[in-house]
Amino acid sequence: MAPLRHAASGAAGDWESWLRHHAAQLRELVICGAHGGAGTTTLACWLSPAWDMGAMRPARDARPPAIIANGRPLLVACRNTAAAAAAATAAVTALTRPGVRVAVLVIVSDGWPQPSAATARFRLLAPQVGAVVHIPFVPALRLADNPAAVPLPRAARRALDQIRAATGRPLTT
Repeated sequence: MAPLRHAASGAAGDWESWLRHHAAQLRELVICGAHGGAGTTTLACWLSPAWDMGAMRPARDARPPAIIANGRPLLVACRNTAAAAAAATAAVTALTRPGVRVAVLVIVSDGWPQPSAATARFRLLAPQVGAVVHIPFVPALRLADNPAAVPLPRAARRALDQIRAATGRPLTT
């Protein structure tokens, strides 16, 4: 794939300024997964308009989410396991080290109780992010082709409203 070129100058390497300019024009949330399978696509569907960045690799991907967020609310999503908590720690650290603000750490339940090791790591991460929101397990998602078509339980709707409140988005009615 050819490098992204700025339309005005044609010079390679101007892709960062191009992304900054276009990202500033959009009003979407930016959702990054701390690991694969974190639920970014489902969250983007539920919180539309939102930009699903997929899973980031903290050693390599800290700048692209930061560039794309460009003042828009940045969410980091993960599951509620010990390994996911470690990945969330690495992702949040990689993003916040250069000064990026993570608006919400979204912890998506896998249907099992959260291990104490994960709980401890999430507590340590809480001061580094604007808010921590737990999304409960929604069994109907396992059978659905489209997450938008799944009727959400009250607890899930409440959690989405917490995310909207933390990011300055309008609440649902």
